[in-house]
Amino acid sequence: MLDELYVFSIIVEQSSMNKASAALNLSQPALSRKIAKLEQDLGVELFRRVGKRLELTRIGRLTYDYAIETRQQHRRFLKMLAEYKTAGRSALTIGASLTTLQTTLPDLIQALTEQSPDLDIKAITGKTHEIVSLVRDRKADLGIVASQIDDPGLRCVPLFEDHLVLVLPRNHFVMDKGETVIGDLNGLPMILFSKGTWYRILTDELFEKYHLLPDVRMEIDSFEAILRLLHTCRSGTLLPKSYLREQMLDDNDLISITIRELKESRRTTSLIHAETDSLTPAVRLWIDEIATLYKPRRNG
Repeated sequence: MLDELYVFSIIVEQSSMNKASAALNLSQPALSRKIAKLEQDLGVELFRRVGKRLELTRIGRLTYDYAIETRQQHRRFLKMLAEYKTAGRSALTIGASLTTLQTTLPDLIQALTEQSPDLDIKAITGKTHEIVSLVRDRKADLGIVASQIDDPGLRCVPLFEDHLVLVLPRNHFVMDKGETVIGDLNGLPMILFSKGTWYRILTDELFEKYHLLPDVRMEIDSFEAILRLLHTCRSGTLLPKSYLREQMLDDNDLISITIRELKESRRTTSLIHAETDSLTPAVRLWIDEIATLYKPRRNG
């Protein structure tokens, strides 16, 4: 029916079977057969003859509106399809803050490359304000940061909410006290992430809010290294929930504990990019793809 609708719209626009025949490079009998088939499929009369002229019936005018809408939609689809094919062979530069570099970027890159093995991904890391500058200056196509950004030149798309959890070696002495509460962090030997990231700022704000003074043994800029050292130092740590995996905890003989006050320390991980109109079609497609990947987590 798509072909017949297209022929029908051209006849209406040309206001003449002769002109439509020339425009479409089809004989008049062929045009007549297509219109007859369309009328048969729809079960209505689209034209009525007034002398030598063809006039649209009322349902014919409605059908013409629908034919135009369908034609435009078909063109948009073909354009999107061409852009998608281009995107599959394109390069994508992602800026990632120090926290998202460890929590979000690895899974994101894996998901994107599984969908498009030919996609060439380049990652640039830095602190959140540095990633914002990179995206604003078009040195990165998009950024993944562990906060919501309010910048007049950028769009911010929330991906998911995150919060801190307490991680301890199994059979740590804190567990002997029964249910773990926020006050148990006071004086607790801890290994914390280095200063300067949202995660460390959030951690320090939490300590200040609840008047906690943990025994900070080390400050390290690697979540993986922190986990590996917890048993050796008999220490605990606070890590973003999005980073932790069951296998990771099992491999290091660790447990994660959710404390109400920690769960309330929520932070939104977001995707940032320049104004949509200024982006290439390929980058727009990848932004939509990433937002779709995280939709279940937002709804959850």
